[in-house]
Amino acid sequence: MSSNDILNGKKVLIVDDEKDILESLIELLDMCKIDTATSFEEGKKLLETQIYDIAILDIMGVKGFELLQLANKHRVPALMLTANSLNKESLKRAAEEGAVYFAPKEKMVDIETYIADILKALEKNKSPWERLFQRLGGFYDKRFHGTKWREDEKEFWEKKAKSKYLL
Repeated sequence: MSSNDILNGKKVLIVDDEKDILESLIELLDMCKIDTATSFEEGKKLLETQIYDIAILDIMGVKGFELLQLANKHRVPALMLTANSLNKESLKRAAEEGAVYFAPKEKMVDIETYIADILKALEKNKSPWERLFQRLGGFYDKRFHGTKWREDEKEFWEKKAKSKYLL
């Protein structure tokens, strides 16, 4: 089954204050039903009034971590997509606070694949973080200047990658 088949008709919320990012994601996810928001307030209202298969949340500019709490409350898996907050601290915080994925905006061309990974993992009651490390671990190692960021938190990341995911 292709990523396109998995995503076809899924309802996705995208919250980002950059209109060009929203437009790109709408194009990349044209097989989905998409709602967008450009502010925390708009995103909050949509999370509280609609049902989504997944949310894509920017971190900076829209209070992404606060939106993550709301997504968790409403049982919506959330992928954090960021450029300005692309650091090991935000990655770990996203994992600790219940995000199902953490992707850099510079790799958003692969968003369809990431969301398919998430939905497949959740369907099997597995953690999407294992697949994230397979796909983006090398990118983060390069970005964070080696593997020390993972080694320093080895127990945390191993547990995160192997844990069952329950919304």
